[in-house]
Amino acid sequence: MKIYTGRGDEGMTDLRDMSRVSKTSPRIEAYGTVDEANALIGTACPTGYDDVDETLETVQNHLHIVQADFANPDPDEDDPVITESHVVEIEAAIDDAEAELDPLTSFILPGGSEAGATLHHARAVVRRAERRAVELAADEPVNAEAIRYLNRLSDALFVFGRLVNARDGVPEESPSY
Repeated sequence: MKIYTGRGDEGMTDLRDMSRVSKTSPRIEAYGTVDEANALIGTACPTGYDDVDETLETVQNHLHIVQADFANPDPDEDDPVITESHVVEIEAAIDDAEAELDPLTSFILPGGSEAGATLHHARAVVRRAERRAVELAADEPVNAEAIRYLNRLSDALFVFGRLVNARDGVPEESPSY
């Protein structure tokens, strides 16, 4: 497969159905921001914790499905799409991680260890991807489960950042007002 085609040189790109759209379209913004989040999650690995890394690898594969979902304005029955089972899976991962953490009693400052801080950064990018997806959904049909998944994933990345920091012995800092 050739990496460059030249088809995007004029500021247009192909969707999964081969229709052409501007690279600035809300659909491209949505799945492009998901791609950015996915790359950022990749920089957090390895975290030093196999269970977290395995979950993040699953998440990265799910994000490829989200991208395919957003890149396809009219999916066929056999096209990859995010389903409720993906949302349930990420909720279970949140619950497992939270079971190991002290309850949250206040807002915390994002940061900590390198992996913890990167996961907090990834959370913020996923939140932006969710906003882009909601913006897209205001004008075009979008799989609502993909948006739900992004919402849960931002929560998950927050919890994973806390978990990695706790395991690394990095204390959480609350903002001062």
